[in-house]
Amino acid sequence: MPQETQPDTAPFALPDTLAAKTDPDLIDTDRRHFRAVAASLEHTISQLEETLAEARRTPARSGTAALERDQEVHRLTARLRTLRRYDLDLCLGRMVHEGTGEATYVGRLGLADTDGRRLLVDWRSPAAEPFFAATHARPMGLASRRRYRWVGGRIVDFWDEAFTEEGLSHPAALDDQSAFLATLGASRTPRMRDVLGTIQADQDAIVRAGSRNALVVDGGPGTGKTVVALHRTAYLLYADPRLGHRRGGVLFVGPHQPYLAYVGDVLPSLGEEGVQTCTLRDLVPGTGDAGPETDERVAALKADLRMVAAIEPAVALYEEPPTESLLVETPWGDVRVTAADWAEAFDSPDPGTPHNLARDDVWDELLTIVVDRLPVDDVSRDQARRALDRHRALRDAFDRAWPLLEHTDVVGDLWTVPAYLRHCAPWLDPEEVRLLRRREPEAWTYADLPLLDAARLRLGDPEASRRRRRTQSAEARERARMSAVIDDLRTTARESGADEYGDGLVSMLVHDDLRTALVDDAALPGADADLLAGPFAHVVVDEAQELTDAEWQMLLRRCPSRSFTIVGDRAQARRGFTESWTERLARVGLPDATVAPLTINYRTPAEVMAEAEPVIRAALPEANVPTSIRESGVPVHHAPLAELDSVIRSWLAGHPEGTAAVIASHDVPRRPGWGDRVRSLTAELAKGLEFDLVLLVDPDSLGEGITGAVDRYVAMTRATQRLVVLTS
Repeated sequence: MPQETQPDTAPFALPDTLAAKTDPDLIDTDRRHFRAVAASLEHTISQLEETLAEARRTPARSGTAALERDQEVHRLTARLRTLRRYDLDLCLGRMVHEGTGEATYVGRLGLADTDGRRLLVDWRSPAAEPFFAATHARPMGLASRRRYRWVGGRIVDFWDEAFTEEGLSHPAALDDQSAFLATLGASRTPRMRDVLGTIQADQDAIVRAGSRNALVVDGGPGTGKTVVALHRTAYLLYADPRLGHRRGGVLFVGPHQPYLAYVGDVLPSLGEEGVQTCTLRDLVPGTGDAGPETDERVAALKADLRMVAAIEPAVALYEEPPTESLLVETPWGDVRVTAADWAEAFDSPDPGTPHNLARDDVWDELLTIVVDRLPVDDVSRDQARRALDRHRALRDAFDRAWPLLEHTDVVGDLWTVPAYLRHCAPWLDPEEVRLLRRREPEAWTYADLPLLDAARLRLGDPEASRRRRRTQSAEARERARMSAVIDDLRTTARESGADEYGDGLVSMLVHDDLRTALVDDAALPGADADLLAGPFAHVVVDEAQELTDAEWQMLLRRCPSRSFTIVGDRAQARRGFTESWTERLARVGLPDATVAPLTINYRTPAEVMAEAEPVIRAALPEANVPTSIRESGVPVHHAPLAELDSVIRSWLAGHPEGTAAVIASHDVPRRPGWGDRVRSLTAELAKGLEFDLVLLVDPDSLGEGITGAVDRYVAMTRATQRLVVLTS
């Protein structure tokens, strides 16, 4: 007998247990649509490759043209990378509209065929909103909704939700929650995955909320607040023209580097690669060795907004004009620079100009004052100015009066010179001054970061003045070089009989503007851009409950629009959080914040939450503990610490996929055979992460009071499948 051939159901690769879903009435429409998507993808990728190659060939040496070219190359590269990465699994699902029976397919990006027929609507577009926001109580015009579960570029499951009688026509696919819960229970990887296929209505409402003011995404463990914030970032960049990369873009601030590595793949998977991500420490270059402030009293003093404000008088001490006159001797005559002259020069910079940048303005004004008093004509005036620029006595006096300053020196002096600290922070009592004093001025701690950042902003780049002088010298050398070249050309032209003042190219080169245009910009010294300096149009900050008042100022400086997405849980604040969100944010400068709560725990099994909830309520009775919607069927296991290695080895043997974490008060040494899927973390560094298996070592050793309770609560709720508590 001839062998029976299996029907081609690509891209569907459903397991035998879901054979009923391979009914042609259920999947043939999708298969035809996916064939059209595949053809469009091939055509679109080919076009993008050609357009990108052309953009890269376009010459644009400098200025706006170069910026626009680079932005276009970046945009095309990002879209091409996304299309190549996902192929057909760009498609998240489809909506069938009530009455018409018309289907709309929703994708990570929008896609059309060569005739302009829309094959996929971008998930962020208004047309896609019902796919995420429709509920049985509010169907938003849908008859049904289908979501796909993709693995390796194939659909391994799909499920339909019916909102009307019309949507009940195919009961085989009506398993509203099975694939959603399967996704929640899937093995974790070292990278967070986007949840576009399973975003729920309460989460989608936050994703699509406006960005005019601050929005707080308030939710306990497992509510999806972080992934909602990431999706909201991608949505806002698409939907709000005020936030585009040309208008400042978006800054995403996380609590620590392991967290940033964990979430780093989400935004590119959503089609956004231009978002700057960092920790607070990254905002202040050169502080990579900073550590925790061991004395809580010192940390509290430095967290006070008044201490940040002390930077202003600390810098102002170096901007006081001399009170004594100075005799300046020159070949054209002697000039006495009086106290009034110094004051006039020191008052010349525009308000708000950083100290190190204003220094050049003061020097230029000082030279003008002196030159104006010399008996020189217009030709000699420039010579006199150049001579004064090199005048040693005048330069030394100016350097003493308005020196170039490093932000590290200003802040370091506060902690090592008590008189300086008392002058800048007069509200401190003698004991507080003593507490803040330390022997090593640059032994930076996290508590120093807001002051270093404020000082860096107030001072500006200390290299700016030096770089400006180097640039001026380089420009002069380039102009001299071009003048020599042009003179040679003119000499050659005259010797060959050309008219020196004719209409040819050589005569055109005589003009100063063309000489300047021919200067080689590449020969001039440049400055590395500080990509985290801002200003940004929108800032997203996760684990925001941990930020001190002083740390908030670091972010407010970078977002003048006050457009924030703030993610956090007051019950996970290691130092406590006794105020409401609105009270706290109003105090630091965000008075119009809106709070959007998330109360459903999608991640953490009910078995784990049953043990974690009493831990946090013992310290914070009013903690907002979310309600878990799924059970793992695996109770929390208690065992002696001696079983640590055997528990991990047994789990690794039985679970070829997934990740595990050993969480303790200290770094637990790794054992042979653990491999890359097992990590050792403190509770603080585990915040924001999630693992299939969590082994909590000696929970009582994590500390006492609120900090200890929060660390135990955080550690326990990192588990998505199983929690093991080990004690000595």
